[in-house]
Amino acid sequence: HEGAESINLVGAPFDFVMESFRLLDKSVSQVDLVFFRGTKDELKAAANSENEASADQEIITVTVYENKGSAQEKSHRLRAPAGVNIRQLCIDNGINVYQSLTRWTNCKGQQLCGTCIVNVPEGGINTNRKSMDEASTLRENPETYRLSCVSFAYGDCTVETFPPVNAAQWTR
Repeated sequence: HEGAESINLVGAPFDFVMESFRLLDKSVSQVDLVFFRGTKDELKAAANSENEASADQEIITVTVYENKGSAQEKSHRLRAPAGVNIRQLCIDNGINVYQSLTRWTNCKGQQLCGTCIVNVPEGGINTNRKSMDEASTLRENPETYRLSCVSFAYGDCTVETFPPVNAAQWTR
């Protein structure tokens, strides 16, 4: 409708979209949904051209606790555009998400090795939903554990590297 605020949720995770609907003011009586037909890459390109025109790209804060609970614990408050890949954000900022030899022998973010496990104890609603593959890989782990290579942050969240893993949690 004319004069109505438009909210671009392109690429946002399902839970985030549903939460956005829930938070709508009670006076909102009509919502227009625009669907896109094409490939994921075409959708991203279309969304990026709209975002470039508005230049109002949302910036989020990802708080990373490196080596949580150890004597070498460090915290980092990283600012990044919404939709950032958690693994790439960590690596770009010199934060290792891998333990031991997997630091050099991992799959480089292709979701093949299952060694980039992080814990997202806060703000998990602001990340994408786990795929069936990720859920299967992490099935013995707590619900807040994620593979950083396939986790994207769309809002503020907290990430912990090297969360404790039990013997049955073979992914490392």
